[in-house]
Amino acid sequence: MAERFLPCPLVPATSIEDTSFDGVIIVTHCAKALTTTKQLQPIAEPISAYLQLNEGVKSAGNASVVAVPNSIVPSGRVVLSCTGPVTRDYDDVRRFSDAAKCAIKTAIKAGIKSPLLVTIPHEKYANAELVSILGALHALFVPLNVREEDNKPKAAKLGVLALGTDGKKLIELASGLEAGSCVARDIGDSDPERMAPPRVADYVVEAFKGGNVKVEVEADQAVIKKEYPLMAAVNRAANCVPEHQARLIWLEYIPEGPIEETLMLVGKGVTIDTGGIDLKVGGSMFGMSRDKYGSAGVAGIFKVLDILRPKGLKVVGYMCMVRNSIGSHGYTCDEIIKSRSGKRIRIYNTDAEGRITMLDPLTRMREMAKNEVNPHLMTMATLTGHAAIAMGMYPAVMDNGPALKSRCCYTLQEAAHEYGQPVEISRYRHEDFDFHRGESEAEDLRQGNTKPSVQTLRGHQCPAAFMLMGSRLDEHGTDSAHPIKFTHIDLGGSEGPFPGTSNAAPLVALSAKYIVPRVV
Repeated sequence: MAERFLPCPLVPATSIEDTSFDGVIIVTHCAKALTTTKQLQPIAEPISAYLQLNEGVKSAGNASVVAVPNSIVPSGRVVLSCTGPVTRDYDDVRRFSDAAKCAIKTAIKAGIKSPLLVTIPHEKYANAELVSILGALHALFVPLNVREEDNKPKAAKLGVLALGTDGKKLIELASGLEAGSCVARDIGDSDPERMAPPRVADYVVEAFKGGNVKVEVEADQAVIKKEYPLMAAVNRAANCVPEHQARLIWLEYIPEGPIEETLMLVGKGVTIDTGGIDLKVGGSMFGMSRDKYGSAGVAGIFKVLDILRPKGLKVVGYMCMVRNSIGSHGYTCDEIIKSRSGKRIRIYNTDAEGRITMLDPLTRMREMAKNEVNPHLMTMATLTGHAAIAMGMYPAVMDNGPALKSRCCYTLQEAAHEYGQPVEISRYRHEDFDFHRGESEAEDLRQGNTKPSVQTLRGHQCPAAFMLMGSRLDEHGTDSAHPIKFTHIDLGGSEGPFPGTSNAAPLVALSAKYIVPRVV
């Protein structure tokens, strides 16, 4: 099931002497480790000799093709990629991922089509081999539009020789995580027309056909307008083009056996963000096709669930697919829109569309939560530039009181760090809630202000408070009779440079906390 979503087949190997591979990739933190690793001892001598003449190869970011005797490696080629130092306070397991990416790019340039990846384990990093595989597969990813035009993978297969863990389990886990990441990239990285809302829906339906995830698509614009009025408002200018009309996609995974916890995900899916009537200018619209990455991540997580099938965890999700176009039917500043929760929302800035796109589906999740086992609501969104300025390339995670009491953000941060997709923690404060209170009796809440988030104090915390208030989740805090856990994840700039292959964050992070422990 996973293979059709991977950049190439992922296959196990038992020896570097396997003749089905035309090159061996060695990812290592220490050249001397080759001599103490039984499976690699035969190549230790030629590698050491090479390093004596090429000292610079030991540093990170360098990978070299080393000629070795065919009696040791049938192809006669070893790609050596060193991580550089890994024990400093600021090092983490991503050193192995970076080294694997570098090695794959070097191997491809050398004409290697079936590389065998070997990662020397490190006692400090239990998941070094897994993270290295994910890094290699990231480098092998081919964008969806290229695959659809000319399906030529970069590699025929990627072999894995496991040294520190069970090879079969390692490949199963890597396959599940990477398949989810590829689904997220297909949706999140693709251009606004290839992944306009209706085509996202078509892709998702096809991706889960015959699997373990239930998919339902709401395409009736009258229903969306009635049940999710804020989401409908964002897509109002786009609705005159059938190919751009909104879609609300529902996904559901129910495990075998008893349910211990229910994750309820809502993803922002703005396929292109022009800013609407408050038009983005000065080139800041470039890259806004990635404004759908919250929803892309939701789809990716469900593909991980579909493949790995964890026990005890039920997951439901909404992908809120819209297009924030500019036009005569566009929603405008000064509008007051009554939300699903009954709160009247005054629009201040049409470029702050993500929070209102998700708000009504989040309210629906809050309504459903009372019937779920141990529910935990989450929103995922490329919501603010402020998060990118504040956190760099890391998602910002914010818990409400009940989620904080369960230490969600802390355990997520720890798991994310161990699996090579770090997140940072932020906190709500009372100023964030005060900021969004209505300024007149005509509205209950103000959607934001007239400035970009990067010019707004606490620009990524405030929108999270708004969603709590607008969905009435603020009525389910630790001081209420019915507390509900809620976590907001602002992806900010965590997907990496655009254009390029995105990082699919926080898919691995969330999988590490919620899914992997239930399958390994």
